[in-house]
Amino acid sequence: MKRRILSIISSVAVFVMMLTVSIVHVEASGTETKKVDGSYLTTEESSTGYSYNRARGIDLMTGDCTISKAGRGRIYAYASTTATHEVNYIATIVYVDRYLEDVDAWGQVDWWMEDVENDIFLSTAKTINVDRGYYYRVRARHVAGNSSPYEETASFTNGILIN
Repeated sequence: MKRRILSIISSVAVFVMMLTVSIVHVEASGTETKKVDGSYLTTEESSTGYSYNRARGIDLMTGDCTISKAGRGRIYAYASTTATHEVNYIATIVYVDRYLEDVDAWGQVDWWMEDVENDIFLSTAKTINVDRGYYYRVRARHVAGNSSPYEETASFTNGILIN
């Protein structure tokens, strides 16, 4: 009889422990990172985004962009565009956005453009001073082709917190 009571108590204890672990796991997975216009707000050191239409075009192959921390109040923004073969024109337009908490949206704080003729690849990068305490992301437009209208795609990173 004593063994049976101990067995029941042990079984109940194991069941309660399993239930507690399950509840803790559910609570942990419920705390998701906020997503704004496709970008998650993270505390990572860097983030890279790739062109969303990965299908190769006739002239344009892919595009990507990266944002990374470059010191106190500084970010490093990079973007590149790759063609499938040598083309008459390649361009990369880079935008740096800051998350605006009061309107829950991204606002543009900087941009630049690089282009080249008769090439297969183009990359561009800048180190930019930014206000600390905000999330920043990089977006890029990628253009390539032999004649207008050129093929285009876009990429964007997640937001990283700059301290």
